[in-house]
Order: sequence, then C-alpha cells, then structure tokens
Amino acid sequence: MTAGVDIEPRITSEDRRRAIDRQRVWAARRRGSRLQLLWLLIGPGVLVMLGENDAPSMLSYAATGAQFGIGFFLPFVVLTFAMAYVVQEMAFRIGAATHRGHAELIFDRFGPFWGWFAMSDLLLGNFLTLITEFIGVRAGLGFFGVPPYAAVIGALAVVVALALTGRYWTWERIAMGLAIFNLIFVPVALLARPDFAAIGHAFLTWGPLPGGIQPSTLLILVADIGATVTPWMLFFQQSAVVDKGLTPADLRQGRIDTALGAGLAALAAIATIVATSVLFGHGGSARLQAAAQFAGAIEPHIGRVGASLFALGIFEAGLVAAITISISSAYAFSEVFGGGHSLNRRVREAPPFYGVLLLMTMIAAAFVLIPHLPLEFVVLIVNVVAVLAMPPALLLLYLLANDGDLMGRWRNTQLSNALATTVVVFLITAGVGFALSVLVPKLFGG
Repeated sequence: MTAGVDIEPRITSEDRRRAIDRQRVWAARRRGSRLQLLWLLIGPGVLVMLGENDAPSMLSYAATGAQFGIGFFLPFVVLTFAMAYVVQEMAFRIGAATHRGHAELIFDRFGPFWGWFAMSDLLLGNFLTLITEFIGVRAGLGFFGVPPYAAVIGALAVVVALALTGRYWTWERIAMGLAIFNLIFVPVALLARPDFAAIGHAFLTWGPLPGGIQPSTLLILVADIGATVTPWMLFFQQSAVVDKGLTPADLRQGRIDTALGAGLAALAAIATIVATSVLFGHGGSARLQAAAQFAGAIEPHIGRVGASLFALGIFEAGLVAAITISISSAYAFSEVFGGGHSLNRRVREAPPFYGVLLLMTMIAAAFVLIPHLPLEFVVLIVNVVAVLAMPPALLLLYLLANDGDLMGRWRNTQLSNALATTVVVFLITAGVGFALSVLVPKLFGG
C-alpha cells in the first residue's frame, strides 16, 4: 500500500441520503408493514407511466375519440399499456439487479456505436418531446387567457425548482403528487354523460378498425402506440430505480408500482377518448386540434367546468412530462460522460447532470415561443417518431435483460421473452405499416 494515499472510498451526500431512504425500507420490512413498504418503494413506475401520458399523448387520445369514437380504440389503448408494462418491467428489473443506468449499460455491453446510436436517439427524441410538453402547457393555460410567455416561463420555473431540491425522495413525491392529477380526465368523461353500455360493448366485442386500414387511421394508430411506449421511458425508469436505491428484494413492489402506473395511465387515456367522443359524428375533428381548441369544441357538450378541467389536464400532462423527460436526458448524459448523476446531489456536486437538464429544458421552452411555429404538426409527429425509434431501443433492452453474466438469476424468463418478442414484432409491424402508408399510399387505398 502506498504511503499517504487514501484508498478508502469517499462517502458522498448522495450515499447518505440514499442510505436514509433504505433504512426506512428495512425498518418497514422488518415490521412486516406491507402498505408502508409499498408506499416507500413505489414511484418510478407510476411516474414513468403517468409521465408518458404527456401533452401529445393526451391530444392523440383526444383526436382518437373525436374522429373514431370508442368502439375499436378503447380496448386497443388497454393493449398498448399492457405492452408498456412488459417493457418497463424489464427496465425496472435491470436497474434493480445491476444498479446501473440504461445508457451506461448500453455503452458497456454493446460498445460505442450502439451507445451513441441510443444516446442520439434519446436526446433528439427527448428534445422534440420537451417542445411538445411546453406546447401543451401553453395551450392548456391559453384556454384561460394566460399569455404564452407567462405559461411557458412558469412551467419552466416549476421544472427547475423541483430539480434543485437536492433530494430524490422530495423530487419523486412532489412529482407523483402532480402526476396523479392526470386523472382529472375522468370527471371530464363523466360530465360527457357516457353510454356505459356502449363502453362495455366496446371492450367485450372489440369492433373493427373504423374505415379499414387507411393512412389517416394508421396515423392515429401509430400516434396512440407512441403515446404509450417510448425510448425515454426505458432510460428514466432504470436510472430512477438506481437513484432510489432499489434492489432485487424490491422486485414485487416494483412490479406493483409499474402495474399501478399502467392502470392509472390507461384509465386517464380511456377517459380522454370517452370525453372527446362527444364530437364523433359532429364534424368536430377532421384534423388534429390544439388543446385549447379541443377544450372549446367540447364545451357545448359538457359545459364550461368540463372544458376547463380538460384544459387543466393538458397543462398538467405537459408539466409532469417535462419534469420526468428532462431528468431522463440528464441521467443518460451523465452516466456516459461521468460525474454525479443523482437527484440526491446538489448542483455543485453534479454540474454536468444539472447543466444538461437545465439547458435542454430552457431551449425547448424557448422554441415554443417562436412565432408561427407549426405547433399542431409537431405535437402529432412526435408520437409517430417515437414508434419508429422504439424497435432498436427495445432490442437493446431485450438483450440486456437476457444477459446472464449481467442479470444472473434475474434474467428474462421464457414467458418474459415471449411477451417481449410479441411487443417488438407488433411495434415493428406498426412502424413499417405507417411508413408504407406514407411512401406507397395506394396500398392502403390512399
């Protein structure tokens, strides 16, 4: 041993704060307090699912209800969230088993080419999506006459303030409190006086695709898939699991967390389709509309209160997604380039982590204030891009989850592999089908 050299690992503030959280988990497990244990361990799964119910996603669901009603798409949306659970359970399990983030593992196991491919895909997709989140914030508050600059700057301030708490637990609990307001779309649906018999019939029979396979129908199909399964979710949940300090002992609660998030998000998505289905058959949505337009369009059918709740829901969806997506970019960047990558660190302890988070979020917010930006086109195309980018991301996730040296006894089971393969094939088919509908529209009657 070299004299004068300190070889003891330094215990950081991140280590201390995470140890406090784990001590509470250990105490709850020792007492056999299942509800308290679940409360302490849930978070990443709920946040990733409700965070994906973002502004473009809710607008896609709104356009779905207005253009096609409830018949085919209610069970279809439930199917997409079942796919999301399969994917996110793998991301959670990898994080708990390896204690390493998604970006870090891709570089380590597959090399620089695939590492940079995944990073480029993530950062570009996240940046475009962040723009749409601020579009949702602007449009949702615009229904109440809030000026665009005030809405966007206010939302940016919330994102930054939460990130600077210096405590993962505080950030997660506040973000979850905001995320639960995604269920505001449920009372909106009830104010639309839905036909519950027709809703039950839709789930039991799963009617045909309205109008058959047409380019416009495929566009909504792909947008609704992209509203549920996207690359940023993999990076966020795996890194959040690591930041929270979850271990394989927490697998049961982590699966419950992910399933709960999927169920709540599916409920909000279904409610949005039901709420805007009042426009179906009234010529209410021949094209995708901005959030404030949807709120105004449904107001004659459900009243001012319902329309106001809808607009607030779009605002909440954009805000929560901006909070989670910005963190996923910061996690990935810092895992690859080194330095602290934890919300349990202060700004001075992890400048690259917070620098990426703040810079990307601020630039995205500034874009939304550009005059004459085609907001509606950006909102719709982001979900489509997400679907096209998802198959390679899923393939890398699949390989990581099956890596015996990496995962040991927690690698994928045969059932997990069967489900994951089905999801990958489905997403590839959807992406190729949409691409063909654009390139060769005659194949689909275009």
